[in-house]
Amino acid sequence: MGPWARMVCSLSLLLQVPAGPAESSDFYLAGDYLLGGLFTLHANVKGTVHLNYLQVPKCKEYEMKVLGYNLMQAMRFAVEEINNHSSLLPGVQLGYEMVDVCYISNNVQPVLYFLAREDYFLPIKEDYSQYVPRVVAVIGPDNSESVVTVANFLSLFLLPQITYSAISDQLRDKDRFPALLRTMPSADHHVEAIAQLLLHFRWNWIVVLVSSDDYGRDNGQRLSERLTGRDICIAFQESLPTPQPNQVMTTEEHRRLRAIVDKLQQTSARVVVVFSPDLALHNFFHEVVRWNFTGAVWIASESWAIDPVLHNLTELRHTGTFLGVTIQNVPIPGFSEFRMRRWQAGSPPSRNGRGATCNQECDKCFNTTETFNEVLTLSGERIVYSVYSAVYAVAHALHSLLGCGETGCTKEVVYPWQLLKEIWKVNFTLLGHQIAFDKDGDMPMPLEVVQWQWDLSQSPFQSVASYYPLQRQLTNIGHISWHTPNNMVPVSMCSKHCQPGQRKKPVGIHPCCFECIDCLPGTFLNQTADEYDCQPCPSNKWSHRNGTSCFKRRLAFLEWHEAPTIIVAMLAALGFLSTLAILAIFWRHLQTPMVRSAGGPMCFLMLAPLLVSYMVVPVYIGPPTAATCLCRQTLFPICFTVCISCITVRSFQIVYVFKMASHLPRAYGYWVRYHGPCVSVAFITSLKVAIVVGNLLTTSPSPTTRADPDDPQIMILSCNPSFRGLLMISTGLDLALSVVGFSFAYMGKELPTNYNEAKFITLSMTFYFTSSVSLCTFMSVYSGVLVTIMDLLVTVLNLLAISLGYFGPKCYMILFYPERNTQAYFNSMIQGYTMRKD
Repeated sequence: MGPWARMVCSLSLLLQVPAGPAESSDFYLAGDYLLGGLFTLHANVKGTVHLNYLQVPKCKEYEMKVLGYNLMQAMRFAVEEINNHSSLLPGVQLGYEMVDVCYISNNVQPVLYFLAREDYFLPIKEDYSQYVPRVVAVIGPDNSESVVTVANFLSLFLLPQITYSAISDQLRDKDRFPALLRTMPSADHHVEAIAQLLLHFRWNWIVVLVSSDDYGRDNGQRLSERLTGRDICIAFQESLPTPQPNQVMTTEEHRRLRAIVDKLQQTSARVVVVFSPDLALHNFFHEVVRWNFTGAVWIASESWAIDPVLHNLTELRHTGTFLGVTIQNVPIPGFSEFRMRRWQAGSPPSRNGRGATCNQECDKCFNTTETFNEVLTLSGERIVYSVYSAVYAVAHALHSLLGCGETGCTKEVVYPWQLLKEIWKVNFTLLGHQIAFDKDGDMPMPLEVVQWQWDLSQSPFQSVASYYPLQRQLTNIGHISWHTPNNMVPVSMCSKHCQPGQRKKPVGIHPCCFECIDCLPGTFLNQTADEYDCQPCPSNKWSHRNGTSCFKRRLAFLEWHEAPTIIVAMLAALGFLSTLAILAIFWRHLQTPMVRSAGGPMCFLMLAPLLVSYMVVPVYIGPPTAATCLCRQTLFPICFTVCISCITVRSFQIVYVFKMASHLPRAYGYWVRYHGPCVSVAFITSLKVAIVVGNLLTTSPSPTTRADPDDPQIMILSCNPSFRGLLMISTGLDLALSVVGFSFAYMGKELPTNYNEAKFITLSMTFYFTSSVSLCTFMSVYSGVLVTIMDLLVTVLNLLAISLGYFGPKCYMILFYPERNTQAYFNSMIQGYTMRKD
């Protein structure tokens, strides 16, 4: 004997519980094939209170549940409608027998009763494939815990069971519950609808309240998992205490409820999602009303979304806005009238002398339902349709199994496993909706989001949105009357959304709680990549504060239309033209003493590089290129060094002739014989060329960009700044030559006037030395566009200092004092200098 068989044998003792006579025909209708119905007519949340004694609980001692009775009437209505329908099960009388399970307290006794035969005997067999129980299928019960208990028994016999409101996802396990189907979408869809509702209204800071049972814990955990990754945080989650069977609030329960309401008042979350049976909420909402808690949005799970008893607590209208997720409303013609129909006869129909089983009585059901009839009528047939469609699904399967035609059926023996196969195959239309079960045994009926209304002229549960399981999409979100000033959508956020260009700085452990920090200039926020870090812009781009993207920096370089550039260009043009004029004058008076005393042919060696240097000035203007940078770094330095070296050699030569030739005649002879001036200039020039070539090999002449330190929106386009370090070596040679030239010029300050070029050389070299040192100092502390214009200005001024400072006075003498440009005049000046020395 297997373990299940032993358990069935033990529990079969419960079938012998004495039964009283039936007091209401609502529970039984004779027929050729019976359907079992399990409904909650009375509610008792504490399901373990009867485990300490062997007695079936008396459900009528608990509080009546109006919705349960309403659902039982739906099954009665469906069976009677099928019996009166000529095309479905013609000639077959469909019957039913129903039992009150009082929520979760009374499940084992009814299921054993349905499995037993008419003689209350449940035999122990090795093979139940040929066994015929009392009923061919069971409709119900309503909650997941009861369904699991019943399904564990019915699955052993493959007796079809269709539940109409249990949503637990564990019921989709067909290996564990092969005979279980349902006409209600699973919890996965209910939770998804709630999650999409939260996302639609941007509520990312919520409170979750769950009942202290599997229903509350499982759905609370499922919602938490579903919200992960959707930027919705749970401020806190609390378990509601399980009330006593008589709904009397104990001290401990009152303390826990007060603590929960106190946390609700203190939190900034204004949206409360509640997964709980309606029985566990009566005391809680009374406590909410008592402490005058208002301004919340209450989101109800399907277990209490359309509960008329809670809705009857009209004070709830002041606590906030109530939204609930429930099955779609499908009007059933004639059902509202049937619900209030009493039996015409004074006593219930006969059951062939047999007594009723336990919990088939409800003294107050009709009167209480009559009290809520208007609310039930206005609410529409929601879960009612789930019961209605479940009965029709069994009827269609039975119709197919019995081979029914237009006039009759075979009325053969129906084994549970045979009917189960046919139920899986059903596919028909009922009141405009397709009735079929998917691979998990679920019927993907649409869900609705309803809002509670307290205006008795309209439906108390007004539909405001629809959810379609097949598309997993919440749509048709309509007008909602918010319990807020000006009907504004309530805000429930731990932190408001950051403005564009602001990153999130986490505060605490919840990702929904953060501070908004502006992204600094030069960084931007890419929200699709990371909302918590500002990313730096590429080197050629920039951004403003609070930037969401980067823009290209403006390239800065010397442009022709700028005033400083025009001034320098005019000075360069003046220098070029004046140097060209000097060259023509010197060429015209090449054999005169004035030209010979200035250096003779060496003057042209100085003037030619000066002209080239002036011609190089335009390469400083406009966007630099590799070619222009190459000209800057090679042509100008070499040309300028040639000029400086010529001036230095010339100053040395004059001093040497007048002051050292008599003392060192042999050295002077070597200087003249071996062309000392030319050799010296060539050597210095070669040294400068070597330095320039070394610089080019070390650094690339290609232009580079760098940010302007004064305005980061500007990128300075210039020649390679790394060249500046090596430029010091090249400039150092010119500075050394200028110092040497200055020294020799100072030594020759007493020479004859016509030969005395000291003051002109001193002026030129002093200006060059001072300007070059100042430029190097400026370049070391500043790197903006001004460096380029200063570099160009100093360069042009140095060229002018040589052109006009050295050659200008000589041209002036040649043009305006020709009498002094004679050999006789020069000889007289030399004789006078010699006589003074003697």
